Amino acid sequence: MSISSVIKSLQDIMRKDAGVDGDAQRLGQLSWLLFLKIFDTQEEELELEQDDYQLPINSRYLWRTWAANSEGITGDELLEFVNDDLFPALKNLTAPIDKNPRGFVVKQAFSDAYNYMKNGTLLRQVINKLNEIDFSNSTERHLFGDIYEQILRDLQSAGNAGEFYTPRAVTRFMVNRIDPRLGESIMDPACGTGGFLACAFDHVKEHYVKTTEDHKTLQQQIFGVEKKQLPHLLCTTNMLLHGIEVPVQIRHDNTLNKPLSAWDEQFDVIITNPPFGGTEEDGIEKNFPAEMQTRETADLFLQLIIEVLSDKGRAAVVLPDGTLFGEGVKTKIKKLLTEECNLHTIVRLPNGVFNPYTGIKTNILFFTKGQPTKEIWFYEHPYPEGVKNYSKTKPMKFEEFQTEIDWWGNEADGFASREENNQAWKVSIDEIIARNFNLDIKNPYQGETISHDPNELLAQYQAQQAEISKLRHQLRDILGTALTGNKETN
Repeated sequence: MSISSVIKSLQDIMRKDAGVDGDAQRLGQLSWLLFLKIFDTQEEELELEQDDYQLPINSRYLWRTWAANSEGITGDELLEFVNDDLFPALKNLTAPIDKNPRGFVVKQAFSDAYNYMKNGTLLRQVINKLNEIDFSNSTERHLFGDIYEQILRDLQSAGNAGEFYTPRAVTRFMVNRIDPRLGESIMDPACGTGGFLACAFDHVKEHYVKTTEDHKTLQQQIFGVEKKQLPHLLCTTNMLLHGIEVPVQIRHDNTLNKPLSAWDEQFDVIITNPPFGGTEEDGIEKNFPAEMQTRETADLFLQLIIEVLSDKGRAAVVLPDGTLFGEGVKTKIKKLLTEECNLHTIVRLPNGVFNPYTGIKTNILFFTKGQPTKEIWFYEHPYPEGVKNYSKTKPMKFEEFQTEIDWWGNEADGFASREENNQAWKVSIDEIIARNFNLDIKNPYQGETISHDPNELLAQYQAQQAEISKLRHQLRDILGTALTGNKETN
């Protein structure tokens, strides 16, 4: 059975349960079940690999004990076990991070989790349906990315303001250009369900991991923080699936809920798409310098990223057009960015990249800390030929970024190979300062886009004819008035 049909069946079963109200709760229900199933799959692998392996939680709470047998406990007995035994035990687990890190991960995952289902027979049906997916099978494990995307689409339909799933093509392009390496700390301060972290993990694994020691090093270099319980649980599960045995570095917290000056950690690579369009609760802005205070989430994250990047640290950040042209505090933040970092490239994405969730135009800012900006290269990403907009069924593809990748060059030589063209142009820092740090700079090589669509051409022709007719009438009126005036004079 395909992953999408399994997900649909699960959703259909849960719709019958009176306790589960709406997509968000269905997803919350599904998430803790998936977590426990995947956690136990990994437990079984660790037990095979290590002779003296100690279970991080009591064996009665492992998936294999109470859920794996399709003829196992069901109805009220199952409901009683989940609500009165499993949940209290995992929420109140004694698992110090230094002595039992995998137990700590479970405790953190269940801190705000909730069993919404009120019908034990339906819960058993959901569990049995999940057991049709074999997460020890590498092919099905790989397909889990599709489950994630389905869950995310549903989650966004349920309406989470300011948070948009970053298309896989954009994620891959950003990671590809930043090129995180083995041993570098990789951070996403608004990690959501872990798309950037998973992609960065895969990139390092594919290009730099050669030994089991390398793999252990890689597991220690992924860091993320997520404010909301459900995305945090999904991110932790995602990291487990990618082979991070102890994803304790994925914290359930608000990154902004800490004074900027109190940050001691430094990170070599930051790749993120912070929430934009949203505002933070009262008091959060007090964690930032007085002249830089704002409640706009994206602006606060940009300040934080500048602060916690290590010297020569590299960042790729998705930001809306509003950040580029915004004034006031935004101007001060952009000034700080260009003074503290080399903002070497801004890729301007076309409309609709985040369709259908938002029509906001977005940009990817690439910068390196330690040297001030001397010039900024802009690259306007065009639609592929024949494409007028992106949609749910026709999303952006990674291959579209090949033109940028071929043009990119090397930061070590100051991108000496880059040349201006119809899509790319550069602007000096002097011009940026003269513009009061307004970075919303239009492509000087692109005039009005010429369309060859027959319907558009016909519409343009009709509009021009109407304009000509209007001018003809105006001219006739002017001449008529002039002639009348002459007759009266004579």
